[in-house]
Amino acid sequence: MKVTVVGAGAVGATCADNIARAALCQELVLLDIKEGLAEGKAQDMMQTAALLGFDTRITGSTNDYSKTAGSSVVVITSGIPRKPGMTREELIGTNAGIVKGVCENILKYSPDAIIIVISNPMDTMTYLALQSTGLPKNRIIGMGGTLDSARFKYQLSQHLGCSPADLNAVVVGGHGDTTMIPLIRLATWNSAPVTGFLSADQQKQIVADTMVGGATLTKLIGTSAWYAPGAAGAALVESIVRDEKKLFTCCVSLNGEYGQKDICLGVPVIIGKSGWEKILDFELNEDEKALFSKSAEAVRAMNDVLKTL
Repeated sequence: MKVTVVGAGAVGATCADNIARAALCQELVLLDIKEGLAEGKAQDMMQTAALLGFDTRITGSTNDYSKTAGSSVVVITSGIPRKPGMTREELIGTNAGIVKGVCENILKYSPDAIIIVISNPMDTMTYLALQSTGLPKNRIIGMGGTLDSARFKYQLSQHLGCSPADLNAVVVGGHGDTTMIPLIRLATWNSAPVTGFLSADQQKQIVADTMVGGATLTKLIGTSAWYAPGAAGAALVESIVRDEKKLFTCCVSLNGEYGQKDICLGVPVIIGKSGWEKILDFELNEDEKALFSKSAEAVRAMNDVLKTL
């Protein structure tokens, strides 16, 4: 089994580190456009193998896609963050070129790969990857909802004083501060609805804090987060390579599900060896449906920028 992570920055390197520690593949390739960066980080990780006890072979590559040949899963983290003064259109234009180029190069050497997209704006980049590659839709997965749901569980655990591992809670919709929808009505602490343990004000606070989870971290550390995004990417890789059939919220192509078509948006899916295998209908109530529709409109507005490129 071979896995490739494209982008050796903080998120990509953290994702690769998690994949290696969990021994999810025999060979792991870390690729970056910056000379020596991927090679250096790969060597650094390999030097932890004797200490951590994993046998995964990690190889770094500066833009040599031939080293990625035969990858079963590819995680794309490459792209630039939005900079001060940069418009949404400029960000999408730059990252669209990067993601499209990465997909083309990856598929030259790994035509059967399942692609996980982390690059931002994630919903639009996932849609672009699907449209530009023509791959079966089950092989293109956007990571966003997996991360957002983990942040939702964190916020719930802080108010409940419990382990996040005992919580089931999902975030659907777009991967953005104003487009994500934490479904607190459906969240449970083991089997008990969390709403039975939280006041209305607490519930509102948890939802609000979840929605600005990424922005909060950016303010605190001066850049985008990397530990949780990297771990979220690795969790999806694990469910694929081990065919775990786990339920995650992921950005996938919709064709009538949740009332939407021709869009990639976060919904509950089963992740297994063939990618995303099934969309689950969580039967949203009328308020949640309205929020989901509003989220879709916002994501479509970003997708429309692709038509101008």
